[in-house]
Formats: sequence, C-alpha cells, structure tokens
Amino acid sequence: MVFLVAAATASQAQTPEWAPTKPVRIIVPIVGSTNDVLARLLAPKLSEALGQPVLVDNKPGAGGNLGADMVAKATPDGHTLLIGYNGPMAINVSLFDKMPYDPIKDLAPITLAVKSPQYLVAHPGSGLQSVQDLVSQARANPAKFSYGSVAVGSASHLTMEMLKMAAGVQITHVPYKGAGPAVTDLIAGNIQVAFFVPGNVQQFAKDGRLKLLAVSGTKRFKSTPQVPTLIEAGFKDFEATSWIGLLTTGGTPKPIIERYHRELVKILQSPEIRQKLEEMEFEVIASNPDQFAAWIATEIPRWGKVIKATGAKAD
Repeated sequence: MVFLVAAATASQAQTPEWAPTKPVRIIVPIVGSTNDVLARLLAPKLSEALGQPVLVDNKPGAGGNLGADMVAKATPDGHTLLIGYNGPMAINVSLFDKMPYDPIKDLAPITLAVKSPQYLVAHPGSGLQSVQDLVSQARANPAKFSYGSVAVGSASHLTMEMLKMAAGVQITHVPYKGAGPAVTDLIAGNIQVAFFVPGNVQQFAKDGRLKLLAVSGTKRFKSTPQVPTLIEAGFKDFEATSWIGLLTTGGTPKPIIERYHRELVKILQSPEIRQKLEEMEFEVIASNPDQFAAWIATEIPRWGKVIKATGAKAD
C-alpha cells in the first residue's frame, strides 16, 4: 500500500505543467491606448516563459465588445487571451441594450494587472486653467465644449459623464477608436477636454501641448503634485479608476489559467516591468483569478449606477 501511494505521488509530481502548442494571441479590443502598451510590454516576456510566440492583435469596435466577443467565442484551450478593461468587462453591460457575450460567464479572469486614476486634460487654446473654469464656461455656453473618449463605454467616456452630472453642465461627447486619435484631436484643438490615464498624456503636458486640470483619484499623482483632485476642486467623493486585466475564454481548464496567472504575476512584479508601469502612474495589482472576478462583479453595478443616472447610451 505504501508503495502504491508513493508511486501515485511520484506520477502526479511528474505530470508536466500545461504549455501552449502554438502561438498565443493577446486580443486588445482598442487601438493605441495604455491597454495596447501593457499588452506589448507583457507579450515578449510571456513568450519567453511559455516557449511560444505571443502576438498582440488589436480588434477595436463597439466599445471593446468586438474584441472581447472574439475571446469569449474562442476555443477554450489557452491560446487566446484578452486585455480587459472597464468598458467591455463592466460598463458595457449597462451601456448597451444587447451584449454579444456575458463578461461573467463567457470570460475567465486571470489577473487584474493594473489600476490608475485619470487626468482631466484640456487643450491650451481653450483658455481653461482649472475645473472651475470648465464648469463656469460650460454653464454659460453649453454648445462651446466637446470632449473625446478612447471608446464608447470606456472609463474616459463615463468619467466625463459623471463630471457633467455632478457639475450640471453640457459637454458634447465625441468617441474615438483608441487613445491615439483622441489625443491627437485634443492636441489639434478639435475637441477641448477629455479624461485620459497618465500614460496617454503626460509627455504632451510636459511640452505644453496639453493642460492638466485635475485628477480623478482620491490623491494627487506624485509626478504632478500641483494638479488637484476633483474632490479638492469641490466634487465630493468623486473617484473614477481605470483598470486593465487579462482574461481568457470561459470554460478554459483550471491548469491553463493557473499557469498564465503564475507567469503573468512574475512578469508584472519583475523590477523592469514594474518600473515601466509605475512611470506611467499605474498601480501594479497582479491579483489572483478569484480576486479579479470579485472586482469585475463589483465594477458592473458601480458603473451601472452612473449610466442609469446620466442616461448615457452607446452611440
């Protein structure tokens, strides 16, 4: 009997851990954003760990739903991953009348990678120097201002809707397919204001092409201590956080998810990657799958309340 138990234990110990048998795709459901930057930081390191090419594939559209749905409907064999963020994982449930997938049932969380508040940013030519300037001028001339977002249903979209509701102002929404074109139009003055995570705008603020008005978190960023929070600007309890995580297809076997979680946490917590993310003002979370699932379950009603209160809908 002792021999049989020992043999069984040895057999289990020798069971090889799961590894991909072909290239892995990371689907990024948006173009030119910090979601894309994170995917491209992780891909080469993940490829080294797994022994297979890891390719980043941008599939924008429908506020992130297009790319997320591709992963939801992929074969659950560990060869397709999703960069998931507020929009397709939490916001769109309330923003869209009909969803092509269920973010809870059809996608399997691996890790909540990073979180970050956003900057409220203005074009220098707008003359805006503060949140108070924006509010007073938007009240005086409701047709004067328009704002960009990285996508319908993104945190940049809904955070501005939160501010509009709190301030009682009208600012026209102009959605884009990713941060790149939205930031470009803001720099050109085609839109006047927007909410963006720091990695998308800090370099342009440093060279004077954009003006930072406020931060959507509970405290000021270390890199820009002169920029106040929206709470300090008079909007009590105002907090909106962007976040990015990695998921795969629902129904993917647990050993596959465990392998990805183990490798991704190692990569996220490595000094090289952590430093790069912290330079972009991201807080590295590197949660486990259960913690990420609980976070998503909390975020869906949180953003749902904002959508219901503002009456926001997918354009």
